[in-house]
Amino acid sequence: MHIPNGFIPLWQCAIYFVILLVTLYFSQRWARKNLNERSIPLMAILAAGIFAIMSMNIPIFFGTSGHMVGGALVALVFCAPEAAVIIFTLVLLVQGLFFGDGGITTLGANVINMGIIGGFVGLYGFKALRKVVGKIPAIAVASWLSIFIAAEAVAVEMWWAGTFPLVPGLEMMGLYHAFIGVIEAVLTVVVIMGLESVRPDLLAWNRKKRVEEVKSESMEAAAK
Repeated sequence: MHIPNGFIPLWQCAIYFVILLVTLYFSQRWARKNLNERSIPLMAILAAGIFAIMSMNIPIFFGTSGHMVGGALVALVFCAPEAAVIIFTLVLLVQGLFFGDGGITTLGANVINMGIIGGFVGLYGFKALRKVVGKIPAIAVASWLSIFIAAEAVAVEMWWAGTFPLVPGLEMMGLYHAFIGVIEAVLTVVVIMGLESVRPDLLAWNRKKRVEEVKSESMEAAAK
């Protein structure tokens, strides 16, 4: 899913960079307000994990391969797509500079696809589905959608850049990442449920729930 240098005209790359910079502005505001001595190491660990899973290509049918992304995972752990934006900007910058995986001119587009789209679709897809299908199915479906929609966005960007025709691009990217998305969904569920059972305090939704419970207890005590 990494778009290399030269696949997108520079004027389009500039548009993607503007979108990235605006999103990074709001993301750093979120980080100043929400990150602390507990969540910063967790973000570093997730960044290392994202780097690792994106470096491993998974063989799939049709004689090709692809990699998992993890945008939904990050957004769900922090209950914030801003966390995915920060992590993917750093990870993709390092990959582009030192490993030739993706491009520097296309950094904006790559972060939009994997971090912004992946994070927003993962988190808000989960929120929309949780009350309908339950927590675990919602995590799985939202994480699958996050990688599928991000892949389709790549196809649209390649078509707009004049690099690849639209319909074949949507078909191939969608088909390949429909299979990869299944593995992404399983990985996301396993990691989040593992944290839920071992270190529930690391999941933002548990911390928010605890804060609400404390406020409710305080109000009840004040009323008495």
